[in-house]
Amino acid sequence: MNEFAVGGIGMAILLMLLAFRVPVAFAMFTVGFVGISILHNPASAMSLLASESFTLASSQELVVIPLFILMGNVATVTGMSRRLYDAAYAVIGSFRGGLASATVIGCGGFAALSGSSVASALTMGKVSLVEMDRFKYDPRLSTGVVAAGGTLGILIPPSTGFVIYAILVEQSIGRLFLAGVLPGILLAAVFILTVTMLCYWKPEFGPAGPKTSLSEKGRAFLGAVPIVGITLLTIGGIYGGFFSPVEAAAVGAGLVIIVGFVMGHLTPMGLWKAAKDSVITTSTVMLIVMSASLINPFLALSHIPQVAGDFLVNLPFPPLVILILILLTYVVLGCFLDSLAMLVLTLPIFFPVIVNFGFDPIWFGVLVVLTLEMGLISPPVGMNVFIVKSVAKDVPLGTIFAGVAPFFLAMLVTLGIIVAFPQISLFLPNTMIN
Repeated sequence: MNEFAVGGIGMAILLMLLAFRVPVAFAMFTVGFVGISILHNPASAMSLLASESFTLASSQELVVIPLFILMGNVATVTGMSRRLYDAAYAVIGSFRGGLASATVIGCGGFAALSGSSVASALTMGKVSLVEMDRFKYDPRLSTGVVAAGGTLGILIPPSTGFVIYAILVEQSIGRLFLAGVLPGILLAAVFILTVTMLCYWKPEFGPAGPKTSLSEKGRAFLGAVPIVGITLLTIGGIYGGFFSPVEAAAVGAGLVIIVGFVMGHLTPMGLWKAAKDSVITTSTVMLIVMSASLINPFLALSHIPQVAGDFLVNLPFPPLVILILILLTYVVLGCFLDSLAMLVLTLPIFFPVIVNFGFDPIWFGVLVVLTLEMGLISPPVGMNVFIVKSVAKDVPLGTIFAGVAPFFLAMLVTLGIIVAFPQISLFLPNTMIN
């Protein structure tokens, strides 16, 4: 049996394991380790596992993952995320569909601290679903906007998806973080426009909320100042060249903890809970990254990336059409695979093709992460949909999937805009102070 056949069988087994809900890291580790043992020898597989695991575990760049995760968890424990929602609610909650639009803004702001789509959907779901239910919002709109708004967590920096992409293809984490800012704002704006159009089409979807006085608006804004200030400082510090991504993560996590204690919203037990949750999440991400150090060499030994890349390059289509086909592949795969697993499995195949065609790798990273977001609300996996279901237990799963459909289309529109206008992604990283 030749190497390509072994690789094909290995990938089929991997997909089968993922279909049976075997954890992504363990599935990739098993296939990669056994595959390298077959194509080379068990000693090489063991040596690669030991060396790569140590290298990754001691990588300074990966420190951004636990620090930003800790920052987001502390923000949740201290209620900073709730106060950001309250500020948006005070300004636009009195408009038709205003509570749903405030949820989008709250998700975007929380994403700028946590970098996690699941955390954004869960936190904002607990905060906003009760309010929208109180004002008789249609469950399709209320649950759909929370699930879709949560996806901003993987695009608006800091983003775990960008960190993994940067490590796998050896790109700058800082440039990728900056590249996600304007597309993230654009996507949030398109989501708000979608809410407005839905409520204009069917006014009963999103009734107007109560009006707030000027003093109430002021108090709400004052409460949101710490979270907005910390976000601007960390992202602005990267843009201005004052911080590296690791330093920005450390500054952000430290400031959130200090502000939490000073304002009396963070207790030692709360910090312990946030730290424990951060360790669990970080361990999951690190296991996936380490398993990538086995699955990627296995793919290289089997020549699958080379064969697939040559096939794509030799197709009789313009490069832009090939790019669109690759993005559509990500959209389809997102219906079945975990987002980080998709990055690990597909980048060795698609990234060389993108580089060969001369496309900017930072721009491609934004496009890939945006398509990963779409997978978070796509059936049958749709992780964010199931997260929202865990909060809105009385809402049928089919209703939530129906609610996210308009937002899925909005994401497709946003993807098309960014493909057509790459400078939306590249403006900030190309103007950053090095």
